[in-house]
Amino acid sequence: MKNFSSKVSARRLTALALAVAVTVGLSTAPSARPAFAAEAPIGLGTAESFAILAGTTVTNTDTPTVISGDVGVSPDAAVTGFPPGLVNNGEIHSADAVAAGAHADLTIAFDDAAGRLPVESGIIDLTGRELVSGVYSGGALGLTGTVTLVGDSSSVFIFQAASTLITGSGSRVALQGDINPCNVFWQVGSSATLGSGSEFVGTVLALTSIAAESAATVEGRLLARNGAVTLDANVITVPTDCAGDTTVVDDTPVAPPAVPVQGRATFTG
Repeated sequence: MKNFSSKVSARRLTALALAVAVTVGLSTAPSARPAFAAEAPIGLGTAESFAILAGTTVTNTDTPTVISGDVGVSPDAAVTGFPPGLVNNGEIHSADAVAAGAHADLTIAFDDAAGRLPVESGIIDLTGRELVSGVYSGGALGLTGTVTLVGDSSSVFIFQAASTLITGSGSRVALQGDINPCNVFWQVGSSATLGSGSEFVGTVLALTSIAAESAATVEGRLLARNGAVTLDANVITVPTDCAGDTTVVDDTPVAPPAVPVQGRATFTG
């Protein structure tokens, strides 16, 4: 009888040890890596129709720059060099309500782009890279040769430069696949310079100023929040097939509604 009890106790201890081992194993096993949702485009709101938008001035040198899209300045009003610069399929808005609304939406779009979480950080030069859809960040971001963006019509590319964006003369942003230029964004913490003869794709959202040097071409937009946009014999074309959601996303925290404190009512009389 004693041996039987000992065997039962041993079996119980063995079962208990096995249960503990399984529990510990499950609790310490590595969890599956979470799937990341596809990046959403940056909503531009009323700034979507603008090829050029500045906070202080838009200046074109004495050259025949050709712009397809709206040109605007707000809150300042200076627009010079048109003509000889040409604005096709758009209008010039100088410190009017349309420009003010676009500038407000640019501010929200800039903050949205700056707040996206990167899949790769610390980038210095994009030259020679082949990149898929995602958010890429660096300090002073440069491009001295060609960067190739690979994807399809749903791919979204967001580049974050904490300070400057400078592309070299003859540099190029190349698209591989059915990528929509509407879905390429460059958020710049200070100013951007596009080198002479460069071929650029995407919407630049710069905190300060943007300069497009001689014969640089842009399929996208040059939107400078607080400073100037300077042009020199450029061709700037707003993409016309932006079918995605252009609603700006304002992430400003909103205080929750006050909740009345429920207590015991006191009656007198």
